Amino acid sequence: MCGIVGILGNSPAVPRMMESLKRLEYRGYDSAGVATVTSAGLNRRRAPGKLSALSDVLAAAPLEGDSGIGHTRWATHGEPTENNAHPHQTERVAIVHNGIIENFKSLKNELSGTGATFEGDTDTEVVARLLTRYLEDGNAPRDAFQATLARLEGAFALCVLINGEENLMFGAREGSPLVVGTGQGENFLGSDAMALAGLSNQLIYLEDGDWAEITRDTVQIFDRNNTAVQRPVSISQVAATMIDKGNHRHFMQKEIYEQPTVVAQALGRYLDPINGRVKLPDAPFDLATIPKITLVACGTSFYAAQVARYWIEKIARVPVDVDIASEFRYRDPVYAENGLSIFISQSGETMDTLAALRHARAAGQHIASIVNVLGSTMARESDMVLPIHAGPEVGVASTKAFTCQLSVLAAFAVQLASAKGRIDDAAVAAYVAELEHAPTLMAKILRKDEEIEAIAQDISGARDILFVGRGIYFPIAMEGALKLKEISYIHAEGYAAGELKHGPIALIDENVPVIGIAPNDDLSGKTISNLQEIMARKGKVILLSDTDSTAADNMYAHFQMPTAGDLITPILYALPVQLLAYYAAVEKGTDVDMPRNLAKSVTVE
Repeated sequence: MCGIVGILGNSPAVPRMMESLKRLEYRGYDSAGVATVTSAGLNRRRAPGKLSALSDVLAAAPLEGDSGIGHTRWATHGEPTENNAHPHQTERVAIVHNGIIENFKSLKNELSGTGATFEGDTDTEVVARLLTRYLEDGNAPRDAFQATLARLEGAFALCVLINGEENLMFGAREGSPLVVGTGQGENFLGSDAMALAGLSNQLIYLEDGDWAEITRDTVQIFDRNNTAVQRPVSISQVAATMIDKGNHRHFMQKEIYEQPTVVAQALGRYLDPINGRVKLPDAPFDLATIPKITLVACGTSFYAAQVARYWIEKIARVPVDVDIASEFRYRDPVYAENGLSIFISQSGETMDTLAALRHARAAGQHIASIVNVLGSTMARESDMVLPIHAGPEVGVASTKAFTCQLSVLAAFAVQLASAKGRIDDAAVAAYVAELEHAPTLMAKILRKDEEIEAIAQDISGARDILFVGRGIYFPIAMEGALKLKEISYIHAEGYAAGELKHGPIALIDENVPVIGIAPNDDLSGKTISNLQEIMARKGKVILLSDTDSTAADNMYAHFQMPTAGDLITPILYALPVQLLAYYAAVEKGTDVDMPRNLAKSVTVE
C-alpha cells in the first residue's frame, strides 16, 4: 500500500514529509517523491528505489516551501521509474494517489485527443491532467476538483496541491483510506495515523466518497453529493517514537521477540483470570443464537482464520466457512440467516476483505472485524470489533499480528462455546488459564532461537522447502511456507501431511528439506509416520515437536517444543516457523523488512 503525507505548515515541509515517509516504509514501496508549492510555483523531486535515493536527490537540489505533499509508491500501473513516481505534476497541479483509477484508459484517450501529453504510464497522471484541464477551462480550484472526482471510477485516495495556492490542499477518499490531521495554525493529510505521527494526534477519518478542502486554519469536508458534513475527531495513540528497531537488526526480528508481550497485552483485554472467564466487547447480537460463522481474510490472516475454524467447530460446535477474501463475493456465497461473518485484517483497510465485508452486510449478516487499527474502515463498518492490540507492525511479513489474531480468535471460540452451552464454567476457566500461560511458553521458545538459526542457515541454500502438518497444524504449515517465500524468496509449500502420498511426495529427494510440525497429540503418530516416508526417500526432515527424542531418531534435526494445551499449541508453533524464515532470509541477505514486490497493506483489488 502506498503512503501519503500532506502538510500545510508553518515550517519547511520537506524535512517533516521525509520523516513521515520513513515511518511508512514498512508498507513496502519501490519509489518515492515530494512536491512543494511556493510563490515561485510548484516543484517536485522524485526517485526510484528507497528513500535514501530521494534524500540524495534532495541534497543535490533542495526544495523550499512550507506546503507540500509526499508519497511512497508501490507500483500498480507502470514500472517503478522516476517518470512513474509520485507526485505527478503539471504546470497547474501536483498530485499523489493511492489505489487504482479503473477508467484511466478511457480518460487518457479523451485527454490525448485534446492535446494532452503524458510522461509516464500511471493512472495517477491521468488525474493530474484531467484536473489541469478543468482549471484551464476557468473553473475555480474547488469546482475543478469536484468535476475531476465526478469522472473517476475505482478505489483511490488523493492529495492535491494547486499552483498559486500556498494555503490550500484537497484530499479525497473512495475505497482507499485518507485521514485529516489538525494542528495549531497548520493542518495535514495522511494515508493513516502512522503517516501523521509526530505531526498531529487529532485525526478526522474521511469516509468513502468524502473529499476535503483544507487550509492552515480550516478543514471543510463534503460527502459524495458535495454536501458539507461533520466527521468525528479521534485522538490517535500512535507515536512517532513507536517505530524503532531498538537493538534488533530488523523490525521483523523485533516484532517476533515482542510476541510474548503483545500476546499478553492482547489476552489481557479479553480474559478475566480471577473469575476464569472471557470478556468480549459488546455486540448488538446474541452469540447464543448464531447458527453459522463465516471467516474471511487474506494472506497470513487467512491462515489465522483456518486455525480458528478448528477451534470454533471443536469447542463451540458451530459450523464455520473460511474463505479467501479476493474470491469470496465472486462465488456468490450462501449465507445462513442470522449468521455472523468475521473479517480479519491487520490494517483494517485490505480492499478485498473490505469488499467482502460489504457484501456480507448487504446480505443481512452480523458483522465482526478483527483488526489492529481501531480507526480503520473495517472497524468503523462492523457491528462488533475485536482489536488485537499488537501495536504497530512494521515488517511487511506479519508476525506479532498473526499470533495476536490467533489469541483473540481462541478467546472468541471459548466465549462462543460458553454462550452456546457447549462447555461449562469450569471448562472456560481451564481454557482461560491455558491462554494465560501462552506468553510464558512463547518466551521459552524464543530463548532457544540459536538452535533455529543454525537450522535456518543450514537449509537456506535449498531451492524448495516443504512444511507439513495435520489438523489444526496444517494452516501453521502453510503460514510457515508463506513466511519463507515472502522474505527469503525460497520456493516453499505447506501441505496436509496425509496428502503427501497424493502427489507432493514426488518432489522429495535429498535436496528438499521438510519441516514437520507434529505436537505430541492424537495425530502425532500419523504425522511422524508421514515424515518417516519422506526420510525413506532421502528427504531432510526437521521436526518441530514436544515428542520424546526417540520419535526423532534419524531425522535431520529436531527442535524441542514445550508441551502445552491443545488450545494454545498452534500459537506457539507459529514462532519457530517465523524464526526459520527470518534467519534463512538473513543468511541469504534479502531485504527482510521490505521484501520485493510486497506491500504491508493491500488496498487495491
